[in-house]
Amino acid sequence: MAYKRSELMEKRLAGNREAILAAARRLVAAGGYRNAPVTAVAAEAGVSTGLIYRHFPSKAELFVEVLTAAVEHELEILSAIAGQARPAPQRLHAAVASFVRRAMAGPWLAYAFIAEPVDPEVEAERIRCRRLFGDVFKRILADGVHAGELPPQDLDVSAACIVGAFTEALVGPVAPSRDGLRDGEHLVDAIGALCLRAAGAAAPR
Repeated sequence: MAYKRSELMEKRLAGNREAILAAARRLVAAGGYRNAPVTAVAAEAGVSTGLIYRHFPSKAELFVEVLTAAVEHELEILSAIAGQARPAPQRLHAAVASFVRRAMAGPWLAYAFIAEPVDPEVEAERIRCRRLFGDVFKRILADGVHAGELPPQDLDVSAACIVGAFTEALVGPVAPSRDGLRDGEHLVDAIGALCLRAAGAAAPR
């Protein structure tokens, strides 16, 4: 007869997995990927390193899951803004501003998810996630073009450029050296205005 895990064992394994992911996220948020070696994650989660490798064959796979979970949360927020009943330029600015404010509030986490040197597997996931962000902005742009609020344009290119613009503009302010760090709301306004101009809309007053 094949061994079958009990319901209690399944819950315990699932709980350990969630604890590991939560611990890794806390460490990354406090100091980036370099602050989260497997030994530190194990200590933070209260488990052995061996148990971590039972759930995640490599550190890269652990970070991919941490990144994916964080991006899913961001997508929920951005999608909610994209679905609001107001003009597309306002939604575009609000979505960009929302992302920039959260990045400035958690610079280590933002840097880890935007620009920190990582393993190829994690970088591949970052690229996939940027495309998902682009899909949200493409939806906003499509609404704006359809309503006559934005000029006709290549929606795929525009969306990709907008995501590239606000993520690249954050690299310096959220990097460990905090190069380019300035008043947060000034940064929100500057990035938001540029993204609106790129889409063919006037910046808000």
